[in-house]
Amino acid sequence: MNKKTKYKSVPQLRFPEFLKKENWEEDTLNNIANFRRGSFPQPYGLSEWYDEINGMPFIQVFDVGEDFCLKPKTKSKISKLAAKQSVFIPKGTVIITIQGSIGRVAITQYDAYIDRTLLLFEEFLKPINKIFFAYVLFLLFEIEKLKAPGGIIKTITKEVLSDFKISFPTNEEEQQKIADCLSSLDDYINAQNQKLETLKIHKKGLMQQLFPVDSETVPKLRFEEFRDDGEWEEDTLDNIANFRRGSFPQPYGLPEWYDEINGMPFIQVFDVGDDFRLKPKTKSKISKLAAKQSVFIPKGTVIITIQGSIGRVAITQYDAYIDRTLLLFEEFLKPINKVFFAYVLFLLFEIEKLKAPGGIIKTITKEVLSDFKIKFPVLDDEQQKIADCLSSLDDFISAQTQKIEILKTHKRGLMQGLFPDVNIISE
Repeated sequence: MNKKTKYKSVPQLRFPEFLKKENWEEDTLNNIANFRRGSFPQPYGLSEWYDEINGMPFIQVFDVGEDFCLKPKTKSKISKLAAKQSVFIPKGTVIITIQGSIGRVAITQYDAYIDRTLLLFEEFLKPINKIFFAYVLFLLFEIEKLKAPGGIIKTITKEVLSDFKISFPTNEEEQQKIADCLSSLDDYINAQNQKLETLKIHKKGLMQQLFPVDSETVPKLRFEEFRDDGEWEEDTLDNIANFRRGSFPQPYGLPEWYDEINGMPFIQVFDVGDDFRLKPKTKSKISKLAAKQSVFIPKGTVIITIQGSIGRVAITQYDAYIDRTLLLFEEFLKPINKVFFAYVLFLLFEIEKLKAPGGIIKTITKEVLSDFKIKFPVLDDEQQKIADCLSSLDDFISAQTQKIEILKTHKRGLMQGLFPDVNIISE
C-alpha cells in the first residue's frame, strides 16, 4: 500500500491581509532549488585532513542545532588539503542533515566546509524567502517521519528528496510574514533555553560550594546555623548503604518478556531524566514472566545509571522493575537523608567523569563503586537544609523546562496552522 501526501491549497491560519490573495503554489523541490551533498576525503580520521588551530570550520550532522542555526563552534576544523576535496559554503546557506539525525535545518551563520551527510541549497529557482524555506523544509521532514516505519528515517538521498513536494505562497510578502512570525517565536524559545542553561550552571556552581572538595572536611558555603558544628564525616559508599544491580532475563527483546497493556514499568537508562526523577512513563512494561527474573523497587528508591549515560540519579516516583544497567540503594547503614544522598551521588559521578580519560566513563561496576568515598554532615538538619535548597532550585529548573516544552508544542501547532493541511492517504 503506497502512501501519498496531499495539501490543501491554502493554510487554515492566514494573515488578514492575504485572505483574498491567490492560493498557494505546489511544486517539487527539484523545481524550486538547486541542491547537492557536501563532501569529505575518505577515509575519515586521517590526521592530515584536520587542522584544529588554523583550519576552517567543518559542518557535520552533530554541528547542526535544533534552533535553525549551527552550533557556535564546529567539532572539527579541516586542513587546506582536505578543503580541496570538500565543499565550501558561505555564511547564510540553507542546509539540512540527511543521515543519522535527519531533518535538522540551519541557515549557516559563518563560512564553512560541509560533510557528505548534509545537503546544501545553492540557488533558488523560484522566488522563495530563505527563512520561510527553512521552515517549510523542516516541516516536510516532520511529515516524512510520520510516514516512515516507526516514525524514523535513518537516511535519505538527494534523488529521493528531489521529488518531494512543498507548498508556498507566490506572494513574497506572505512568505516574509510567516518567516517573521515563526522567527520571533524561535527567538523567544532560544531566550528561554538560555535561561534554563544559566539556571543549570548556577546549580552546578552552588553544588560545588555546598559540598567539600577532595582536601576539605567542610564546604566553602555553609548555612549560618551549622558553621560551628564541626567537620563532615567521610566513609566509603559500601559502609553507608546496601546497593545492588537490577536484572532482566536474557536475551533482551523476546516478546514474552513484555506486556505493554497489563505489565509493570521497567526502568532502563533512558527512563531516568536529568531532574532526579524518572520520566513520567517508562519506554517498556514487562510481563509477569519477566518480573520473576527482574528486581522490584518500590516508589521512593534511590537509583543510578552505571552504563551508557552513567551517573543519572533518580528517586523513583512509582513502583517498577529495574534493569541490570542501574544500581538501586536498598538500605542506608548510616543516618542519611535520601534527597541529600541523591545529590551527593550525582556530584560523586561528576567528579569521576572529570578524572576519567576524555571526561567519559562508559560503564562502572558495583565493586568499583563500593570504594568511592563521600562526605556528609552528621546532623540530619544540615543534610535536610542542603536537600531543600537544591530541590527548590531543581523545581525551578523543571518549571522552566516545562515552559519550554509548552512553547515548542505551541510552535508545532502554529506551524500546522500557518502551512496548508497535510493529509497522508493510502492508495
